[in-house]
Amino acid sequence: MVGAILQRALAAVLALLSVSTVAYAQLGTDVDGGRAGDLVQPIYQALPLGSIKPQGWFRDQIQRSAAGLAGNLFDFYRFVRDSKWVGGNIEYSNLHESAPYWFNGLVPLAFGLDDPRLKSQVKSFLDYILDHQQKDGWLGPETTPHTRGLWGRCYIMLGLMQYAQADASETDRIVDALHLYVELVHSMLRDNFTGLVPREGDVFDGSGWGPARAHEMHIPLQWLYENHPKNNSQLIWETMDLMIQGSTTFGVDWRTFFNQESFPEVVYNPKGQGYSWLFTHGVNLAEGIRFPLAIYRMSHEKSLISQTRMAVDLVAKYHRSLAGTIIGDEYITDLNPSRGAELCTSTELMFSLAWIYQYLADNELADWAELVAFNAFPGQIWPDWWSHQYVQQENQPWSRNLTEYPQMWQNVGTYGNVFGLEPDYPCCTVNHPQGYPKFLANSFVVTADGGLAHVFLIPGRVSTRLGDNNKVTVSVDTNYPFDMNLRYSISADRSFVFYIRIPSWANKSSTRSGPSRGSSSNLFPSEAGLERFCIPKGRSKVSINLQTEPRIGNRANGTAGVYYGPLLYSLALDFDETARDPETYDGSGIVDASSTTRQTRDHIVEATSIWNIAIDPSQIRVVASGLSESYGVELRIAATEIEWPISWDTPANPPRDPIARGKPFSARFVPFAGAKVHMANLPTMTLERVDLIHS
Repeated sequence: MVGAILQRALAAVLALLSVSTVAYAQLGTDVDGGRAGDLVQPIYQALPLGSIKPQGWFRDQIQRSAAGLAGNLFDFYRFVRDSKWVGGNIEYSNLHESAPYWFNGLVPLAFGLDDPRLKSQVKSFLDYILDHQQKDGWLGPETTPHTRGLWGRCYIMLGLMQYAQADASETDRIVDALHLYVELVHSMLRDNFTGLVPREGDVFDGSGWGPARAHEMHIPLQWLYENHPKNNSQLIWETMDLMIQGSTTFGVDWRTFFNQESFPEVVYNPKGQGYSWLFTHGVNLAEGIRFPLAIYRMSHEKSLISQTRMAVDLVAKYHRSLAGTIIGDEYITDLNPSRGAELCTSTELMFSLAWIYQYLADNELADWAELVAFNAFPGQIWPDWWSHQYVQQENQPWSRNLTEYPQMWQNVGTYGNVFGLEPDYPCCTVNHPQGYPKFLANSFVVTADGGLAHVFLIPGRVSTRLGDNNKVTVSVDTNYPFDMNLRYSISADRSFVFYIRIPSWANKSSTRSGPSRGSSSNLFPSEAGLERFCIPKGRSKVSINLQTEPRIGNRANGTAGVYYGPLLYSLALDFDETARDPETYDGSGIVDASSTTRQTRDHIVEATSIWNIAIDPSQIRVVASGLSESYGVELRIAATEIEWPISWDTPANPPRDPIARGKPFSARFVPFAGAKVHMANLPTMTLERVDLIHS
C-alpha cells in the first residue's frame, strides 16, 4: 500500500516539478512586520553550548548516559562504528541517518559534561567527515544524485552548529565546510528540488521523510546566516525558502495541517486519509510543530505565531499521553492507554517544546517540556542507560515479547515495549542521546531585558557574560522535581535581573527569599510565569519553595491519571526481571557479538503483583518515600482490584463500569519514570473510606 501511495505522490510531484515554483523574498524588501533579511529574534535567547553544566541528580543521569549506550555506541555499535559516514558499509536504511543522529546527540553530551573521552569521539567523527568532504561540497559518503538525500545531513548540520558554538578553535573550519555544502544544496534545490523530493530512481528516501522534515535545516541555516554569513546571505536565505517550497511541492506543508478543519482528533487509517500519512507519524508530528515558527523567523508573518500555538494545543488536546509525549506507534490514533509512544518522539518533542518556548514565552510550554523530561522520556530508559524501549504504554504491567501480534499498535512488532539494545528499530538507539543534553542546554536563557532566567528547574550551574560584559555565575542546588525547594548561589561583577520560572501547578502558598536578608514572602510571578529578583554585585543567595497538591488528569470513560508537581504517578508493581542477549531489530536472531558489549542486555520485566485496579481520586495521601531518594514523594491512593480483560497480550481498554473483586485498600503510587512496569491510566470509582497510612 505504501508503494502505491508513493507512486501516486511521485506522479503528482513530477507534474508539479514541470512548473517553476521558485520565488524568493529579496533581502531588504518589506515583509509582514519587518524587513526581509531580518530574522525574528526569540524572546528568550539560548546560551552557547557548554555554558551550563549539570549538577545533582541530573548530572548523575547524564553521566549514566555517557557511561551507557550514548557514550559507547561509537566504539561498538555497528550502525555508528561501521557507518558509511566513517568509511564503513553498514546502515539500517537508505536515509543514512544513524551516525548523524548520534553526532547530533553526542556533541551536546560531550560538551555539557566537559568529558574528554566523549570529546575525543566527536572530534574524531568531525575530523573524518570534514576531511572527506567531497570536492563539490557534499558532506557524506554518497557520490551519485540518486543516493544523495538532504535530510540525513540536517542532523550533521545541527551537530556542526553545536560544535562550532562550543569549541571556537573549530568554528572557522566548520563554517567553511557548511558554506561549501550550502552552495551545493542551493544548486540541487534549484534543480527541481533534487535531493529533497524523491523521484523515480532515487534510493535516498522512499517515503518522503525529507520533505516532511525540511524545516529541520532551518535552525543551522539561520544560525549560519546570523553569525557567519560570509557574503552568502542571499544564497542561505534562498536555500531556506527552497526547502519549504520542496516540502510544499511534495504535499507536506504543515501549515495546511495545523488547523481545526484538517487536524484529526482520532486516526484509524493513517495511510488512507485525505492528507499525507506523513503528518500522522508521531516523530514527524513532534518535529512538525516547529514548522510554522521556522518560517515565521523569515517571513515575520504573525499568523504563524498563532498557528504554532494552535499546533501545540491540538497535539496536546488529542494526542498527548499522560506522561507528556505524543501517543503514536508509529502513527497517531487515539488516547487508549494500550497504545504506544516512540522514544524518538519524546526525544524530539522535548527539543521542539524548548525551542518554541523561547519564541512564545508561554509557561504552559515549559510545563509540558518538563512533563516529557521527567516522565515519558526517562520512563523509556533502563536505569543503567544501556537499554531502552521503542514504545511506551501508559498501562504496561509487563515489558516482554508479546505472545500475540499487537493489533493495538499501528506499525510496531511484538518486541516493541522490551527494554533492549535495538527493540523494533535502531533509530531510537542512536537518537535518544540528544534528549537530556539539549534539555540541559536550554535550562537557562537570557531574557529580553538582558537578564538571566532559570526556566527548566533542574539542578545546574551556568557561567556566562551578560550585557556590558557582566560575568555572572548561578548555581542551583535542588532535587526538583522530587523535592520542591530550589536554592541559588549567585556571583556577579555587577547587578543584574534574575528570573525563576514558576510552574503553573504551583499554588499560592509558594514562597521566595533573598537576595536581601529577611523572612520569606509569597511569589508574584509575571504573566509569563517568571519570578523576578534584583541581584546585587558580588555574592548573594535566593531560594524558592514551591507548594502543590495532588491533581487529577481526567481521561475518557471515567479514567484518570494522578500528578504531584510535574510528576505523573503509577501504581507500584512488584516484578520479576530477566536479562538476555540483545535481539536484532528485525527479529532475525541475536545481535552479533561484535556489535554488543557485556552491558547490552534485553530486559524482560513482568509484574508479580496485582495491576488490575480502580482508584478513588478523592482519597489521596502524600507521603515521604522511605525506599529510594530518587522517588522523593510517594502517594497512597484508595484502590480496589477489578476485573480487567486482556487483548493482544496487553491490558485492554480500561473498563467503563469496573467491577470490584475485593475490599478497598491503600495502594502505593510512585513516579512513573521510576516504575519500568506501570499502570497510570486507571478507572475511577467511589470507594468506602480507607486508612491510607496503616492499611
